[in-house]
Amino acid sequence: MKLYFMGICGTAMGNAALLARAAGHEVLGADSGVYPPMSTVLAEAGITLHEGYDAARLEKLAPDLVVIGNAMSRGNPEVEWLLDTRALKFTSLPSLLHDTVLATRKNIVVCGTHGKTTTTALTAFLLRENGRDPGFLIGGVPLDPPTGNHLGAAADPFVIEGDEYDSAFFDKRSKFIHYAPHVAVLNNLEFDHADIFRDLADVQRTFSHLARIVPRGGHVVLNGDDDNLRALGPLPWTRVTRVGLGDTNDVRIVDFAEGPRGVTFKLHWGAEVWGEVAWPIPGLFNARNAAMAATAAALALGGRSLISLAPLARFRGVKRRQEQLVARAGLTVIEDFGHHPTAIAETLASLRNRYPGALLTAVFEPRSNTARTKTLQAGFMRALAQADEVFIGAVNRADKLKETERFDAEAVVEHLETQGVHAATAATNAELGEKLKAAALGVGAAKRKERVVVFFSNGSFDGIIGAFADAARA
Repeated sequence: MKLYFMGICGTAMGNAALLARAAGHEVLGADSGVYPPMSTVLAEAGITLHEGYDAARLEKLAPDLVVIGNAMSRGNPEVEWLLDTRALKFTSLPSLLHDTVLATRKNIVVCGTHGKTTTTALTAFLLRENGRDPGFLIGGVPLDPPTGNHLGAAADPFVIEGDEYDSAFFDKRSKFIHYAPHVAVLNNLEFDHADIFRDLADVQRTFSHLARIVPRGGHVVLNGDDDNLRALGPLPWTRVTRVGLGDTNDVRIVDFAEGPRGVTFKLHWGAEVWGEVAWPIPGLFNARNAAMAATAAALALGGRSLISLAPLARFRGVKRRQEQLVARAGLTVIEDFGHHPTAIAETLASLRNRYPGALLTAVFEPRSNTARTKTLQAGFMRALAQADEVFIGAVNRADKLKETERFDAEAVVEHLETQGVHAATAATNAELGEKLKAAALGVGAAKRKERVVVFFSNGSFDGIIGAFADAARA
């Protein structure tokens, strides 16, 4: 089949295109700005990429099926031509994945407001390291496993990141509803995606819909410490395994400790010790990700004895998740995908443990559809107050928001200053980058023993992350 992907350079779309190519389909696609690293990977796989969207070109290419990414909307010339003519069949990415891969597999669907990408990578990694050949689709760029997509053996589980965001402009259901879960991992639940969901109850509703399609012989692996997940109820139609710190959980994280040399913790399954873990991956949140991943992998295979935890010591993580860009005397630079107050707060708490006594500098871009609004502004104030100094970038696509709805960087700066946190913002990200360089790399910056600079953005931050890292290396 000849498949055409609209928005092919997105991480999920690109990895799905590579899966389709591996399955023997002819694959091509288009994006507005064919950009690396995904464009490079796609081209190396022999996938033809087109710049921009052109209805006449699409008609001439005549694919058997058009896969429309959820970044596409009405007004796109190819979308309008498809709707006007009905000349070609089209579908959403989640629907394509269900019909071509997931319908016949035992699927582990990893869901949650935070940690989906890392937990999906951890689950696939553990299965591989324990002698299985799982399929997987990861919505990021993992270091382990060494690729973001793999078909795997039909008899082994397929691990997929279950995003609660909508499927396409014509299908407003959450993506994960299409993914036919045998094991559903519910890692955490908070209000996010204010452009899609009305409130917390609305997010809980879609997670409840996912849990309702887990078969009676399947499993829900649930964060037993999360009040918002507990509110979903007992889920009596399937088997539920609770994971967390509290004594009421089936799988428990015990003796967690974090310091400059890394993290250690134990996992108990019931009354028995499952294993001890010592690894370099930061934070209690990642220990929980590991516990959820290991539990899901074990249940998918049939029991905890089939999964050894020893490989966790070798897990290297995912790019842009607390990724260390620079480590030199007096300065560490870290890039993180954080764009929600809870994720930022947990990362900053982890950095305090790993770099005791260091000056902690947080650089935040209000970029996601929720972060660039006032919806979670109070939460961002509390989270960023854990840093010693804060630099806040320009609100992404600020002109598309009413002033009363837009994230107010100046107000956040003023609040942080009252909390004893030095804070600054700028009209552009380029200007912010210069302010940061002056503070962290300029005259007098080296007098402090150590500084840790962490960038929080789910986008490019207009290139200032790489520019600052290059300047820091120099």
